[in-house]
Amino acid sequence: QVQLVESGGGLVQAGGSLGLSCAASGLTFNNYAMGWFRQAPGKEREFVGSISGTGGSTYYADSVKGRFTISRDNAENTVSLQMNRLKPEDTAVYYCAGRRGAAAHATKERYDYWGQGTQVTVSS
Repeated sequence: QVQLVESGGGLVQAGGSLGLSCAASGLTFNNYAMGWFRQAPGKEREFVGSISGTGGSTYYADSVKGRFTISRDNAENTVSLQMNRLKPEDTAVYYCAGRRGAAAHATKERYDYWGQGTQVTVSS
């Protein structure tokens, strides 16, 4: 049974930093590309960033490029999202997702497994 469990959300002031982590189990982790998505109240779930199975390729939404960094540790079956220079508009529930195959992707429909989400709130 595949499980993805996010941790690290919380409340932070604008301009601050926060790190999220996602622990994966029940899958051959390096065979899965991993993505981060977010959903604000009343909005669609949107792509934040993704990383290939080897960790050699990363992709980011324009809105977070240069501020957020995705990394993964295939020995520990974890993927992380480091968020810097946070803005109030980054407030959302953040989800970790796994996609079979090594290639990262920005489309949420291409992902097979999802975590339960973790709340990130950025105050102004």
